[in-house]
Order: sequence, then C-alpha cells, then structure tokens
Amino acid sequence: MRVHSIMQKKDNKPPAGVGESAATRKRHEKNKIPDYENLFAGGSGGKGDSGFMMRVFRKDRWRLLYSTLLNLLQSLPVWVMPLITSDVIDTVTTRPDGFVLRLVIDALLFAVVLVQNIPSTMWRSRVMNTMIRNTTAGIRSSVIRKLQRLSITYHREMESGKIQSKLLRDIDNVDNYYRNVVQVVIPAVMSVAVSTGISLYSSLIVTLFFVAIVPLNVLLAVLFRKRIRRKNRDFRKENEQMSGKMTTMLQMLTLTKAHGLEQEEERSMNTGIQNVTQAGLRLDRTNAAFGASAWVMGNLLSGVCLFFCVFLAIKGYISLGEIVLFQSMFGSINGNVLTLVNCFPALATGRESVRSLSEIMRAEDMEGAGGGKEIEVVGNVDFDCVSYRYPDGDKDVIKNLDLHVNAGECIAFVGSSGSGKSTVINLIIGLLDPTQGCVRIDGTPLTEMSRAAFRRHLSVVPQNSILFSGSIRENITYGLSHYSEEDLLNAVANADIPEFLPLLPNGLDTQVGEHGDKLSGGQKQRICIARALIRRPKILIMDEATSALDNVAEYHVQKAIEKMSKQGTTFIVAHRLSTIRHADRIVVMENGEAVEIGTFDELMALGGKFAELEKLSHVHEEDAA
Repeated sequence: MRVHSIMQKKDNKPPAGVGESAATRKRHEKNKIPDYENLFAGGSGGKGDSGFMMRVFRKDRWRLLYSTLLNLLQSLPVWVMPLITSDVIDTVTTRPDGFVLRLVIDALLFAVVLVQNIPSTMWRSRVMNTMIRNTTAGIRSSVIRKLQRLSITYHREMESGKIQSKLLRDIDNVDNYYRNVVQVVIPAVMSVAVSTGISLYSSLIVTLFFVAIVPLNVLLAVLFRKRIRRKNRDFRKENEQMSGKMTTMLQMLTLTKAHGLEQEEERSMNTGIQNVTQAGLRLDRTNAAFGASAWVMGNLLSGVCLFFCVFLAIKGYISLGEIVLFQSMFGSINGNVLTLVNCFPALATGRESVRSLSEIMRAEDMEGAGGGKEIEVVGNVDFDCVSYRYPDGDKDVIKNLDLHVNAGECIAFVGSSGSGKSTVINLIIGLLDPTQGCVRIDGTPLTEMSRAAFRRHLSVVPQNSILFSGSIRENITYGLSHYSEEDLLNAVANADIPEFLPLLPNGLDTQVGEHGDKLSGGQKQRICIARALIRRPKILIMDEATSALDNVAEYHVQKAIEKMSKQGTTFIVAHRLSTIRHADRIVVMENGEAVEIGTFDELMALGGKFAELEKLSHVHEEDAA
C-alpha cells in the first residue's frame, strides 16, 4: 500500500514522550501553553473581572517578583546618578580634603551603573516578555477552547462578528492591560517608593512637601475614571455591533446584489460606521482632555518643587547639590505618578475587555461532554421516547420519538421546515442532549459515552458545503493524521469526483479558494462526501446534501450517496424526496413527531402525509421547470 509522503514522514516519528531526553521533555513542558480557564471563575461584574486579573498575577507571582528584582538592577541609574550628580556639585563647591579621589570614585561608579544597564535590560526583557507572551497565549487558548465546548444553541444566539471582536480586539486589549501592569505600573510604583525613600533619607521637610502635592495627579485620575470607563464600554459595544453587521453583510452579498440593494446596505453600514466613529471620537476627546490636564498638572507641580527647593537652599536647609537631587527625585516621583495616571485609560480598556471575554468564559450553555465509556461502534441507534426542548423554549421540538435503527440501515427523515428533522440529527451527533428519554448507540446511552470517541466513528455531510482555503486533497483529509493514498483514491472515486477532476489544473492539488469559491456547488458537495467516506464511518449523516444543487449535480451527488450508504448506518435529511426512494425506511416528521414510518412504496400506498409531500414536490419541480 502506497502511503502519502507527508503522512509517511509522520509515521516514522516515535510516539510523544518516547525516546525524548530529559532536556527535551523539560523544554516541551516549558513551552506548553498555560490554562487560564479556571481563573475566569468567580463573581460577575467589575469585582469578578478584577478578580480574574488578580488571579493571573497570583499565578505569575514568582516570575513577577523575579522581573521586579531585575527592574531594580536595570533602574539603578535613575536613582544613583542624581546622588552622584549632587555629590559632585557639593564636592566641587566645598572642595574638602581628598576631593579629587572622591570625584574619581564618583566617575567610576557613574560608569559602572550606566554600563550594567545593558545586560540587566536584556535579561529582564527576556524574562518579562516570555511571561507576557505565555499569559496572552494562555488566555487566547482558553477562550478558543471554551468556544469549542459551548453548545450550538449558544453559537446560534451569539453573532459571529461579536465573537470575532472578542477574539481579536478584546484579547489584544487584555494583553495590553497585562503588559502595562508588568512593564509600567509595577516599575513605576517601585520607582516612586525608592525615590521617596531617598528623599526621606535626605530631608523630611522636602519629602512631606512631595507627599502633599503629588496626590493632586491621583485626584485628577479619580475625576476622569468613571467617564473614561463609560466611554470605553460604549466604544466596545459599538465595535461589536459593527463586526456583527459586517459579517452579515458579507454573508448576504450575493443576495444584496441580486435584489439591487447595494445603496440600502451602504446606508445601513454607514450608520453603523458613523456610530463607531462618534463613539471613538467621544472616547478620544475624553482621553485627550485627561492627557492634557495630567501633563499641565505634572509640569506645574515640577515648577512648584523647583522654587520650593531654591527657597530652602537660600535659607540654608539644603545644599546646592541637593537642589538637583530633590528636583530629580521629584521628577522621578511625579513622572512615575503621571505615568500611572496616563496608563489608566489602557487599564480601563483592558478591564472592559476582561468583562467582555468573561461573557464567553462564564457562559453555562455547554455542550454535554458525555461519560467516559468508549465502545467499538457497530451502528445500531435507538431513540427511546426522546423529547427535546431548547433551553429558552416553551414547547418540545421533538416529542416522544421511538425509533430502532439496525446497523447498516439507511433511514431518511422528511418533513416541512421546522418539523424537527435537523434537531433529530443533532441528537444523534450528540450536539444536543434529550430533555426526556434516551438516545442509545449499540445499547449504550449516548450521554454515558465519550463524545470525542464516539464522533471518531461518525461522518457528517452538511447542507452547506464547508470547505477551507487549500487544496482538494487537504479538504478531503482534513483532521486526519494518517491516511493511505489508496484510502484517498477510493473516497475520491466513490464520491464521483473523477467526473470533474480532469477539468482542474492540478487535480487533487488544485486550490479551491476561500470557502471553495472556485468550484461549483455539486463539486464542493462531492468533496464533502469524499471527506466523510475516507473516514470509513460506522454512522453517516447527510443533512439535505442535495437541496441546493441543480439536476446534473444532484445526479452525481446521488450516485455518491448510494455508494456511501452501503458503508454503514446512514441517516438522510431529505429536501428532495427523489433522493430517498431507495432508503430502507422513511420517517415523516411533523411538529416534532414521527407521524409516519415506512418504505417509499408503503408510504405512498398509505396516502398520508408523505404522499402529500411527494405530490407537492412534483408540483415544485414542474414550477421550477
């Protein structure tokens, strides 16, 4: 058997962990993305959001301490150089005995403190940036993992544009929040503490003066805090709504053009853009007013400090050199307080983004994980008095469904829109759990089985062909770590792909374009069928796989379905009744109930609901012709 070359290379690799050295295992463990999902647990609202960040900092406390100690070393010039400058001025002014040696020592100390800044900066940067990148990766991975586990009802209710906004904008804002705390807030607080300590050691009077006037900057931040937070929240919500509108616009682009609604769509989008722009401008004005006020306040206080120190020097309380020292210390204290104040908008944005991500991370509408049982699936499926009601629904959409399906049978579900056909399919896949009754696979309740293990025996061909940008080969083998070329070619042949393959420039390696836009509907659907076939599933699900195809495309897809149905238990949701003539049994759904069950001929002879649907389908086909 000839195996695909890329997969063959993978096969030659030993299993994970086998033959790895201790250093390699340690490196893998070091590079492992951390899990932050549990850190989102807690209350809701502002307290819960700040609680998340506090739990992140607590998780990283030792690395934060390490980074802080390195920052002390890196920041030595900020504190030592003013001391040296002050000493040099006083030494030159007073010229005590041995002042030349004292100046030489000051010069050497000056050089050492400056030069050590290079290695200490590089060292701290490596430690700090690794910590920040890993934290951001952990948050992003946790959000994606949560989205994978949330139920399909959650994803139906949450617009995809809003989710994209949360994944892109909000995670970046949280990253900026964490980065500001580590790179700005902690160093600034530490610098204020050290500078205050130096000032206190040199003069109690000057330090008390600093303590009296510096909090004016903090008062400024308090005055702007609620306003900045409110503007950030408004801007975030407008962005999410705009993202949702953009996604809908792209999905409906063909329909918009077909009905000549481009101008109406442009007006609607422009209204959304204008709302985002206005919300952004309001936020910008608030931030600008805050920044300007903070800058003026900081420089005003710096001037007050200068003249206060000059007055003390005139009175003989401090030396000339100490004027420079205190001015530098005040500049450090005031500058760092100003830095803390200026980073407040970014922190407020980050807090709002944490709140936004928490909407996902605290969502409780989870898909059932199932139990831990793993069985060798044969393909028997039983519905034992199954009913289902959506979480916010007021009535059952599936009512007391009793159905036994033997392995290898082909069962078709038909009925009008909203009759419950797709819900039944979702119950088989395990995307939904019955609110009453039980779905059994080979006698084992699906709720007791490992969903992941069960779905390895399952393949689904959806109504809308889902392809990604890549080659036909990559789309067919999506998610497979091992496959043989023989398996691939068999799946291609059974899906009737060779009928159009010679028309493509590179055969199976032809690029399909984004969403498969370079292919016709029938070609895309047959690729999806090949994707299902190559997995050799025990249970096959065809969800209205031919509803959007023309007659020629339907003919080729129908041939593929007939071959596919011979490989395992097959469930078909049918829109066109001609596609299910050879099904072993047909289940007619109406208002969530199975009102008729039988073969095509039996149901036609019965003259009931199915016969009515079949007659209507002929009318529709004649009208279409």
